[in-house]
Amino acid sequence: MSEKILITGANGQLGRAVIAYLLPQVPQGTIAGLVRKGHTASDLAALGVDIREGDYFDQASLTKAMQGIDKVLLISSSDFNDRFGQHRNVIDAAHGAGVKHLYYTGVTIKDIKHSALNPLLADHFQTEDYIKSKGFTYTFLRNGLYAEVIPMFLGEQVLQTGVYFPAGSGSVAFVARQDLGEATANILASAGHDNKTYSLTSSQVYSFQDVADILTTLSGQTVGYYSPASEEYKAMLSQLGLPEPVVMMSVLFAEGMKNNDFNEADHTLETLLGRKQIDLQTFLKGVYGL
Repeated sequence: MSEKILITGANGQLGRAVIAYLLPQVPQGTIAGLVRKGHTASDLAALGVDIREGDYFDQASLTKAMQGIDKVLLISSSDFNDRFGQHRNVIDAAHGAGVKHLYYTGVTIKDIKHSALNPLLADHFQTEDYIKSKGFTYTFLRNGLYAEVIPMFLGEQVLQTGVYFPAGSGSVAFVARQDLGEATANILASAGHDNKTYSLTSSQVYSFQDVADILTTLSGQTVGYYSPASEEYKAMLSQLGLPEPVVMMSVLFAEGMKNNDFNEADHTLETLLGRKQIDLQTFLKGVYGL
């Protein structure tokens, strides 16, 4: 009998990508998807995914959702409100339900203890430690920084305004979410990953000057790069009316990139994919329709 795999955050972009790549690789009926409201995933149910309702803040709902599950992919919460507490609820529910193997999507970062991003990202490593403490077979997927954050930080008018972001000369091993979804599915569908930790980043690093140069090449018009001081950048975001938590998160991520916290190139992702990953030029071409 095939093992049943539960994907948490099944309605999210990474969760949906994992499911899409996993469906052709495993027997029908072996994939379950955790969502807050079942009706929001009717399209996944139509594909044969066993939709289960549960909320990271509601351990009782999670315990019910875990029944009959052998493996759980815990996709880290995007809600920073007691994120470790949310993860702990999932882990405790899985432990109580007899889940054998827990996979977790964390982050690859150089030195979390001394990073400006420690207040935001240290809970990833706290979650890993807690999973180990509960005695699970584990697989830790330490994802690189999504390439999708680039247009979030640079905006839709970057070709006109230029790249305005306080990352200095820092470089990042940006990785496309699609590639992470496929690699994660490949791991879930195969053996040999027990108690392993994978750094899933790009095999190449890019600075924001590189981003500007790529956009210049693709568009045929000069796209400059200006790295303001953090206070100037913070003031600009505040003037745009962004909420204070969003402003601070943006400033901290910029500082982390400037300090090369995400400058961690690795070929593991390409090995798991069995192909070259989506390079940054291809990604930016698609995002900006160039």
